[in-house]
Amino acid sequence: MKIIEEFIKKESAGGILLMLATILALIFNNTFLAPLYQAFLHIPVEIRIGSLSLDKSLYHWVNDGLMTIFFLLIGLEIKRELLEGHLSSISQIALPGIAAVGGMLVPAVIYLAFNANDPIAVNGWAIPTATDIAFALGILSLLGKRIPLSLKIFLMALAIIDDLGAIVIIAIFYTAELSMLSIAMALISLAALIALNFFGVIRKAAYFMIGVILWVSVLKSGVHATLAGVALAFTIPLNAKDENERPLSPLKEIEHNLHAWVAFFILPLFAFVNAGVNITGISFGRMSGYVPLGIILGLFIGKQVGVFGFSWMAIKLKLAKLPEGSNWKQLYGVSILTGIGFTMSLFILSLAFEDDSIFQYTDKLAILAGSFMSGIAGYLILKTGKDT
Repeated sequence: MKIIEEFIKKESAGGILLMLATILALIFNNTFLAPLYQAFLHIPVEIRIGSLSLDKSLYHWVNDGLMTIFFLLIGLEIKRELLEGHLSSISQIALPGIAAVGGMLVPAVIYLAFNANDPIAVNGWAIPTATDIAFALGILSLLGKRIPLSLKIFLMALAIIDDLGAIVIIAIFYTAELSMLSIAMALISLAALIALNFFGVIRKAAYFMIGVILWVSVLKSGVHATLAGVALAFTIPLNAKDENERPLSPLKEIEHNLHAWVAFFILPLFAFVNAGVNITGISFGRMSGYVPLGIILGLFIGKQVGVFGFSWMAIKLKLAKLPEGSNWKQLYGVSILTGIGFTMSLFILSLAFEDDSIFQYTDKLAILAGSFMSGIAGYLILKTGKDT
């Protein structure tokens, strides 16, 4: 339980930093500092090795580069949880797994109900399906010990399954035109990583060196580069032995070392460069458009209905049990918190709409609004959650 509590503390603190980074971005892009903010986003950064050139703005380096490290961490967490954690048995995975399915399905249906007939807007159907674990656990941390650990574990497991669903969605639905040469290079790199694992290589540097080649290949292939992080994660050994036959875990070591960097640097920086919506020109009329309505209602209504509804059915059908020490009101409060999409929702939005101004930034503001509403409502319900 100590590992879980440490994880929750880091995610909670990271959630607070995310909130501060978001507020800072909004201040910068809605005041006289806006030109400085835009200049920061478009700082050119180039890496060149011979004829190979990666020339992108800082904004794209954050989304395609640093977020790959975020997805590497997600992949490590998923692999560990599947092999020996809270997703390693049917009884443990049942409730968060069923709840996660509902939490992805219902918001997507709500969004499509508004936007199915718009060939551009329809691409955003996955935006309200995500849960931001850092923000959600950050809200739970404000409630202290009144929230049982079992409910925090439920939310953590649900969010991890949610992330796995997002990875699958990105791989299948948000892939551009493919470069077969780059895909071939990516497959060769992946095969080399699998071989390292198979032959018991424990040097982390070896995995990272080939992982960089994998990332560049995937970046050039048309498949989103962040998926390279997940693929790399699944090849890193969970349990191994050193030359003296002492047990060690390269996966846990990397996960532990990355967690602080992701929680306290990468995600806040991602929030800062993506959440700076200029709201001065956004009217109520624009926010009542089908895209922002689909996102807001998907996050605030769809997530809680999907998570709580599917959880209720699973428990009533005896497929799962209510988290130990919790009650229905607390489960409902946590279900509302899953509507805090934020990080992953913003990331999926950047894939769904390549031109981030196509809907006058109402889509980004809708993510912030839906997440804010979910956070406030969930907190208020959980604050009185001891009532049965």
